[in-house]
Amino acid sequence: MTELIPQRLIDGMRGVRYGEVLAVFLRDTGLEAEVYGTQMLNDCPQELWETLDADAIAKDMGAVFAKLNGPRYWLLDGLGSKVAVVDPVFKEFNGIQMRRIATIPLGADFAAGAYVVRNVNRGAVFFWDAGKPIYELVDPDGRPFVMQARCIGVDLGMTEDSLATLGERLALPDGWSYRARVLDAELVVDTSATLATVVQDEFENTYTLPY
Repeated sequence: MTELIPQRLIDGMRGVRYGEVLAVFLRDTGLEAEVYGTQMLNDCPQELWETLDADAIAKDMGAVFAKLNGPRYWLLDGLGSKVAVVDPVFKEFNGIQMRRIATIPLGADFAAGAYVVRNVNRGAVFFWDAGKPIYELVDPDGRPFVMQARCIGVDLGMTEDSLATLGERLALPDGWSYRARVLDAELVVDTSATLATVVQDEFENTYTLPY
């Protein structure tokens, strides 16, 4: 049986801005976050983003709490096909149009914070170009998580140029390390049929496991 090779559908994604709202609900299996994002809809206008109130959003949606996630800028270069892992519900937050794009099971023993590895049901294919810089967190088992997006919600000065020396600012747990390198070959992360494995640093930059 011939293995299907993921196809790149959209180029030029590095540096594209977006924002997300995470609404956390109490389900039968524990806490679960529904992720709403502006990806492919708009660039998350700053003047509208600044009007968002997480507590008001949680109350309106009947959620336990809500988190404003971003604004963010993609660090990947291309996108492939997106599998509809959740019903494509559209919602407007103070004039910002968003779409529900993923769910995150948080479980009964939810612990927030940096360097907590989680699974996300996103059903997507990400591409990084050969010859482009990438930024990685490496866990104690030697697994490299590649940065998919940088966040300016914690540090407005978090530019792509600053990522080369970001490791000097991170309070890395024992056994973790940070590195920047240039790709020798194209990197493809395909989570269209599996859960994505992700982690964040204390600046809320987001990293994904390539396999």
